[in-house]
Amino acid sequence: MAAIQPSRRRPLVGTRIRRRRVEGGLTLARVAERTGLNVGYLSQVENDKASPSLETLASLAEALDVPIAWFLLDTSVPPRLLRARDRPTRRMPGGDGLSQVDGGISRDISIFEGSMAPGSRTGVHAHPGDEHHVILSGRMRITQGESVVEAGPGDYVLLDGTLPHDAEVIGDEPARLLIVYPRGGHSELTRREP
Repeated sequence: MAAIQPSRRRPLVGTRIRRRRVEGGLTLARVAERTGLNVGYLSQVENDKASPSLETLASLAEALDVPIAWFLLDTSVPPRLLRARDRPTRRMPGGDGLSQVDGGISRDISIFEGSMAPGSRTGVHAHPGDEHHVILSGRMRITQGESVVEAGPGDYVLLDGTLPHDAEVIGDEPARLLIVYPRGGHSELTRREP
């Protein structure tokens, strides 16, 4: 026996198309000229009585000077919020702390906020993808092979994470930094503490 498929709601794009057309000061007739579509059909699309094909949406997007995805924004996933108090956190060796700013909900990157005590270091490590650092406070010395850079508040450092590298807090002040990796770049950091 075949499983019953849940009914799927078709994307409704008419309101966004009409809004964009009106904002651009265009009549249905003018859009019809630009797209080669007939006015009656365009009216049905704007009133969600007809479902446009991708080819039709592409023509409308060009005529209305928007990317095709713009028509689907109302049906896309809304912004997601993760409160600071709900971030996964980890204590690192030496008492340093790391919280996952994105909470693991981002599709393509992982964002961490780290705090490190004066004199502490990450230890030499490597992982897939680029590693981005924004120093929020304190000073850091970052070593990658023979290259060494020192960075302070507001500075940005980009590393090729596949090459062994180390970060060390210099000076008497603790350091706080944002670190961005590609998703899975530091998978061991995304485990929650027990």
